Amino acid sequence: MQANAPQVSSGISAAPTTLREIAFVFLKLGTTAFGGPAAHIAMMDEEFVRRRQWLSEQEFLDCLSATNFIPGPNSTEMAIHIGHRRAGWRGLIVAGTCFIVPAAVIVGMLAWLYVRFGSLPQAAGVFYGLKPVVIAIIVQALWRLGRSAVKTYWLAAIGLACIGLTFTGVNELIVLAIGGVLALAPVWRNLRLRAAAFPGILGAGALPTGAAAAGFWPIFLVFAKIGSVLFGSGYVLLAFLRADLVVRYHWLTEKQLLDAVAVGQFTPGPVFTTATFVGYLLHGTSGALAATLGIFLPAFIFVAATAPLMPKLRSSKIVGALLDGVNVASLALMVAVTFQLARAAMVDWLTVIIAMTATFLLLRFRRLNSVWLITASGLIGLARTVIHL
Repeated sequence: MQANAPQVSSGISAAPTTLREIAFVFLKLGTTAFGGPAAHIAMMDEEFVRRRQWLSEQEFLDCLSATNFIPGPNSTEMAIHIGHRRAGWRGLIVAGTCFIVPAAVIVGMLAWLYVRFGSLPQAAGVFYGLKPVVIAIIVQALWRLGRSAVKTYWLAAIGLACIGLTFTGVNELIVLAIGGVLALAPVWRNLRLRAAAFPGILGAGALPTGAAAAGFWPIFLVFAKIGSVLFGSGYVLLAFLRADLVVRYHWLTEKQLLDAVAVGQFTPGPVFTTATFVGYLLHGTSGALAATLGIFLPAFIFVAATAPLMPKLRSSKIVGALLDGVNVASLALMVAVTFQLARAAMVDWLTVIIAMTATFLLLRFRRLNSVWLITASGLIGLARTVIHL
């Protein structure tokens, strides 16, 4: 098959998919896809399986499974996979770029407004209301992801151990590695038992610190590292951002991080465009560009490298167990960072009520779009500030 040829299967639309058509549909999705990765993937299923018939349901599920085996933003990687299937390498680049660009531009504009007007009481009031809802959205994600990730008592024990390690200050990459290795224990034990019964079954073998350093390349490298190792979902990004930018390098304050996350939640497209906002705070337009390129570039590389290998990897018990452990460790990181952010977000009785109400609504009404809660809470915060003034 030619590198740039579309990949289609019987029963699916075999008509050539032009790059212009791919660009149009992913620009539309990047502009309208609110609600986080799960909502984005649901919209892609509706768009590409049901409406356009670019993929079969099984092909779509295979792409979704593939994104769970590699680090990076799941919904963006789904866009890249779909573009690659319909138009090869050029489709891969066009689909991923067009899905990212609208959100990055919107977030960049909001970052400029934040830097210029963020100190005004009215702007502070909006973010005062947004932050508790961000906490509620993360809690909802933890609940939903936890129900699917914690499949056994052993994985539950691994998750609790990883939470403890995170609270004691262990590096987040080490926590992920420990989670993955521990999850291999039952699989490895079974393989050893089989090897004992059937000899030969296993075969042979076995940045500078400080705000002054926040230039283009330091920012790019920090975000490229995060994009290269981040498993789970966009919400796990919080743990990595806080560990690197707040705790390790002191480039951001807890307040700035929460504001960046709030903007990332309020805007459409990938949650990872929070990086665009952070980059702008650190080094203006060039910082926004560095952070955006750094956080998303690994996704393009990983999808291009692993797409042909995924059918074999999906059938491997060892790789599957490793992924289960990494996912549980990722949830542990989310629990720890949520606790830290909640302390900064819930500062009085009103913010506590907003957070509790938003959490209840999100858990009770699964189809509720979080953007409405964020809009309402921002208006509440603005009204509170105006009344005080």
